[in-house]
Amino acid sequence: MFESLGGRLQDALKSLRSEPRLTPELVEATLREIRLALLEADVNFKVVKAFVDRVRDRAVERGVLSSLTPAQQVVKIVRDEMLALFGEPGQVEAASADGGVVMLLGLQGSGKTTAAAKLARWMSSRGRYPLLVSTDVRRPAAIDQLSVLAEQASVRVHDPAGELDPVARAQGAIVEADRVGCDVVIVDTAGRLHVDDELMTELEAIKAAAEPCDQLYVADAMTGQDAIKSAGEFNRRVGVSGVVLSKTDGDARGGAALSVVSVVGVPIAFVGSGERLEDLEAFQGDRVVSRILGMGDVLSLVEKAEAAVSQADAAQLERKIRRNEFTLEDFRDQLQAVRRMGPLEQLAGLIPGMGQAAAGAGELDEGQLTLVEAIISSMTRHERRHHQVIDGSRRRRIARGSGRSVEQVNRVLKQFVAMRKMLRAVGGAGSKGKAGRRGRRASGPGMAQLMGQFGGR
Repeated sequence: MFESLGGRLQDALKSLRSEPRLTPELVEATLREIRLALLEADVNFKVVKAFVDRVRDRAVERGVLSSLTPAQQVVKIVRDEMLALFGEPGQVEAASADGGVVMLLGLQGSGKTTAAAKLARWMSSRGRYPLLVSTDVRRPAAIDQLSVLAEQASVRVHDPAGELDPVARAQGAIVEADRVGCDVVIVDTAGRLHVDDELMTELEAIKAAAEPCDQLYVADAMTGQDAIKSAGEFNRRVGVSGVVLSKTDGDARGGAALSVVSVVGVPIAFVGSGERLEDLEAFQGDRVVSRILGMGDVLSLVEKAEAAVSQADAAQLERKIRRNEFTLEDFRDQLQAVRRMGPLEQLAGLIPGMGQAAAGAGELDEGQLTLVEAIISSMTRHERRHHQVIDGSRRRRIARGSGRSVEQVNRVLKQFVAMRKMLRAVGGAGSKGKAGRRGRRASGPGMAQLMGQFGGR
C-alpha cells in the first residue's frame, strides 16, 4: 500500500543526506517534496499541512541545524511526526482478548464478512474461542458466505434457521456462545452503498442489545478519503472504537491510513494485507513507519518466520548448517516456508534496505520459486541429498522431468551451491558465540539471500 509513498519519501530524505550542510532553504525544498508525496498518496490536505508545519518547526531549530548529523535529525523528526499521525495504539486487542462482543460496521462491499472471518481466525490463533454471526439478512447469500468462511477458518458460526431479525440473531449468538464455551462473539452487520437512517437505526438496536466491547469500522483502503468520511459518519451516529483497513494489498495509495486518526479520531486496529484468511495483522504504527522510510521491519519478518517454521525445524536446520549438511531438500523446504510467509515483495520490504534494492532490480519473480521447486522435485532422493553426483546426463534427465531447460537446472544448482557456501560461512561465524546468536545470524542473511535469488532480471 505504501510502496509509491515510501519511494518518494525515501528519495526526498536521501537527497537531504547527501548535502554537507543543512540550511532552512534545503529543509523547505525537502518539505516541498514530502508535501507532494503525501498529497499524491491521497492524504487529507489538512493533515498534510499540519504535518509539514510540525516538521518545519522542529527541523529549523538551531540545535538541529548545528548538530553533527543534521540530516539524520530531520529523518528522526519525520519518523516521529509520522508516528504521531497514527496516534496511540488502540486497545482493541486487549478488550477483545477479555471476551465480549465485537461488532463490525461498514458500507456494502468494504469486506466486512471476510474481515469477520479473518478476525475470528486471528483470535483463534491466539487462544481465543470466537463465534461468528451474521445480521445481514438483506444481502443475498451474506449468511451463507460467512458460514463458508467460518468453516475455512475452523471456527464456530451461529446460524439459526428461519431467524431473519438482526437483533434476535445477535442475541441468540451471545446465548449460544455461553452455552458452547466461546469467549468472543463477532457480529457481521449489514451494509449499504451509502449511509442511511434505516441502517443506522438497525445498528443502534444491535448495539443496545449486544453491548459490544469493540465496534470496528471496516474501511476499503482503495476508496481513500471516501472511506474516512464514511467512518466519521458511523462514528458520529453509532460509535467506532477502531478501524480495520481492508484490501491494502491492492492499488491503495495509503492516504486513508495516514488520515484516519486525525480525521476520525479513532485508531487503526487491524490491516488486511491479502486474500487469505491469515492475511490480517494487528496494526502497529512504528513498524509501518519503518517500512515507509525504508528502515525495514525485522520484528514482523521474525514473526512471519516463526509462524511458517516450527522451532524444531529451525533447530534441525541450524544443526545442519553448522555441520555443513545443508541439502537440496532443505533448500526446497526453505523455499516452501518462504511461500507460506507471503508474497516476496512484501517480505523484501521487511528487510532493511532490501525493498529499494528489489525495486531497482525489478519485480521479484514468484514464478522462480515454482521453477526451483519443480526442478528439485524431479531429482531422486539420493541426488537431493548428494548434489555432487549430478553430472551432465542426470541434469538432462532432471530437465526433461521438470519441463525445464538444462540451463535452468544449472542455474538452480549454482544458486544452491552459492547459498550453501554463504550459510557455511555464517554458521562458522556463529559457532564462536552462543547458540541463540547463531540462529539469529543464520536466519537474517539467509532470508536476504533468498530474496536476492529470485529478483527480476
